[in-house]
Amino acid sequence: MNVAQINMDELDIDLPNAKLAYTIIQSLLDGHEALSDLLVVMSHALDEDVLKALTATNEWEKYLESKRNMESTRAQIERFTEVLRKLQEEEN
Repeated sequence: MNVAQINMDELDIDLPNAKLAYTIIQSLLDGHEALSDLLVVMSHALDEDVLKALTATNEWEKYLESKRNMESTRAQIERFTEVLRKLQEEEN
């Protein structure tokens, strides 16, 4: 199932597991962002020909697709965070 297909209103999860899921997801997002930052720094160290060759690879296309997917995932995380807040309010 694609993350975009998950209906957050039908999510059946308790608060401790929701917090765990959030922590895991946030850690993965942070890692992806750190990798992106590293690639930017590394790209400045490459000469123009090497950079052009790198960006013409399938791996680069996969990376760009991953970045696009991550943007839609961020929207899902925002929705998940809202559900998490509601769970926490209900528990208090």
